[in-house]
Amino acid sequence: MAKKRDGAPLRDLLRLPVGEPVDLTAHDAGATPGGPGDKAAGVAATARMGKDLATLQERLWAAATAGDRRRILLVLQGMDTSGKGGTVKHVIGLLNPAGCRIHAFKAPTPEERRHDFLWRVVQALPRPGEIGIFDRSHYEDVLIAKVRSLAPYDEIESRYGRINGFETSLTDDGVTIVKCFLHISFQEQRRRLLKRLDKPHKRWKFAPGDLDERALWPAYQRAYETALTRCATLAAPWYVIPADHKWYRNWAVSRLLLEHLRELDPQYPTADFDVEACRALLAEGAVRPRLRPGG
Repeated sequence: MAKKRDGAPLRDLLRLPVGEPVDLTAHDAGATPGGPGDKAAGVAATARMGKDLATLQERLWAAATAGDRRRILLVLQGMDTSGKGGTVKHVIGLLNPAGCRIHAFKAPTPEERRHDFLWRVVQALPRPGEIGIFDRSHYEDVLIAKVRSLAPYDEIESRYGRINGFETSLTDDGVTIVKCFLHISFQEQRRRLLKRLDKPHKRWKFAPGDLDERALWPAYQRAYETALTRCATLAAPWYVIPADHKWYRNWAVSRLLLEHLRELDPQYPTADFDVEACRALLAEGAVRPRLRPGG
């Protein structure tokens, strides 16, 4: 596995310790741990990863045709403007979309509300060989649900354990879960919201309700700290991605995906037919088009 400048894989630099309380104020949202020196170098490094990512993705997809059940689930969580959609555009854009399953979770529909909170998540899971991407996820049910009191306290408390059990069952079934918290600062969010208002072509991304959510920033930070603390497990750890610099965010998520794919090391399946016999038939021109009956 490729090493970073300080000798550690990026996953070791960004992974939260299991069982330790999380204090987001101790994580610098503007930091670039293990990253390239500047934006230009970061953008170039991300582009260079594209070929390796695409090759490994193809191998993962190909291996599934021979019964390999492994797949990857990338979970993107973060405050508004932290770059969940941007990450999908710039990172997943390096991959073949045919092998990706992207789902953006919004407010539950009436049908989804009639089921357990994990029901809609199960419907969106990647199939063997796929890379699944969640733009928001089941964690909304212990984030906005907690901040906005959308469910009883005891119900929300029970969800942390149920999430851990659910994720463990996924890893037991061959899913590699890469959970990324895109950590943006309060000041950077303000700058990005103002940019959306200043540029007409970006105003579609803004809603007055975004200001209501921003006013609840301290409550959301506490809710994230609780979720990150209680749902960081050995089976499905959390990675804190400093996200004030978009170029670093894209590079870091790409790097994490690459490290996990290299660890999986999927292989192209061995042909279950006589390759040389088929080659000989083609070389001799023995395979000819069949005429229609009566043609």
